[in-house]
Amino acid sequence: MANELIINARPHETRVALVQNGVVVELHIERKTGQELIGNIYRGRVVRVLPGMQAAFVDIGLERSAFLYVTDVHQEFMDLEQMMLRSSVGQEEAMPDNAEESMPSLGIPLNIEDLLHEGQDIMVQISKEPIGTKGARLTSHISLPGRHLVLMPSVNHIGISRRIEDPLERERLRNIIQELRPGTLGFIVRTASEGVDRSKLRSEMDFLQKLWASIQEKKTRASGTGLLHKDLTISLRSVRDLFTREVDRLVIDSKEEYTHIMEFIETFVPSLKYSLELYEGPDPIFDFYGIEMEISRALEKKIWLKSGGYIVIELTEALTAIDVNTGSYVGARNLEETILKTNLEAVREIAYQLRLRNLGGLIVIDFIDMEKKSNRERVFTALKEALSKDKAKTHILRMSELGLIEMTRKRTRENLNRLLTEPCFYCDGRGSLKSKKSICYEIFRDLERETGAPMENSNICVHVNTEIARVLKEEEQQSIMDLERRINRRIIILAEESLHLEEYEVST
Repeated sequence: MANELIINARPHETRVALVQNGVVVELHIERKTGQELIGNIYRGRVVRVLPGMQAAFVDIGLERSAFLYVTDVHQEFMDLEQMMLRSSVGQEEAMPDNAEESMPSLGIPLNIEDLLHEGQDIMVQISKEPIGTKGARLTSHISLPGRHLVLMPSVNHIGISRRIEDPLERERLRNIIQELRPGTLGFIVRTASEGVDRSKLRSEMDFLQKLWASIQEKKTRASGTGLLHKDLTISLRSVRDLFTREVDRLVIDSKEEYTHIMEFIETFVPSLKYSLELYEGPDPIFDFYGIEMEISRALEKKIWLKSGGYIVIELTEALTAIDVNTGSYVGARNLEETILKTNLEAVREIAYQLRLRNLGGLIVIDFIDMEKKSNRERVFTALKEALSKDKAKTHILRMSELGLIEMTRKRTRENLNRLLTEPCFYCDGRGSLKSKKSICYEIFRDLERETGAPMENSNICVHVNTEIARVLKEEEQQSIMDLERRINRRIIILAEESLHLEEYEVST
């Protein structure tokens, strides 16, 4: 089956699904909150240095100060005399979230107070969006990603994506970048560069250099804190980062975004323009491709396995706990074989759910106890293999005698549950509800689904909980007006206290 990128673009929300062989493997959601920050570059000012934490708080013009760890501070901020007293820098290649080679890390111990001081102006980039009560995480190692290359102006380094396996192709690309790059600018060659000719790489390298020069000029002209460079919209980022050779086509349901993407493709990868399609079907695009059902499934705690077993995913403040159970599966021969088969099936589902839900941080998996050490090793190896396709960086410890596997998965954004749900006020936080925004957008999709062909002078009444009515009338007024124009019908919001927060009725 074909691999596809399906994009549902609306003024209030854009959703991107990567579908491989009919299965949704990645889901990205961006809402127009004004807080789409990751990748943005700012002129910041250090407001507090914390030697005990080896970090600093930096004002970049947002509501909360962002934080910068000592390992994310570029050496250029260190006084020249102090640099001369340090030993030489060792280099090692690291793997970021997109599983591509990154900049070399500093191999010498540094103190935050040697690098930064209060009131200092610095250029920083957001590497992790605010999550929960934490502010954004920053880095001064600026990186500017393109379709084929990533420019790293602060390091003298050439990296090649580890997903390019052919040694001759790796050597060809490395030689091209070495010949073309000016001075000591660093570059990472992305997976999409495989087989790309020299002229395209030169063109993109020139574009990234001009972009970097304009950012530096803005920093020089700016007098206070603020934004210097905003990353692409989620639709264009999807084209840049996900629309690779493995993806056969991209389908989007917005004519405006279709035009923007086509312009982007014709500029950078004209060969892909025939793989771009505008969806104009009567059903919502995520309904047509069966993605809406997968999103609902991704919010459930219990996920059933084909054998009859199941896994339970529990999110806590500090970690994610995953429990594996045999359920109704009784096997055919002996208990150890039944348990092993359930655990191996659970491994595939766990790897899938981690990627789909964007779960990160510390993750503890409680597999069903197995007596044989060889079986425990098989499950551990299967988990490592299943996670090898995950673009997020993971670190896995071997299974303990109790059947536990501890692992970490790097996170840069809120996970799907926290994005789409909020604590349940009916049970005082013991459970969770869909967030008010999620319910509003579900209503919008239902209205598109129910109305079908436009009808002249016809009203639609939507009966909702009083809290949802308030959000629709105040915060989502513009979205309702856009929807009314699209379906050519007037929408009337009626508040009813008797309705549960998630309940609503549509009538004509």
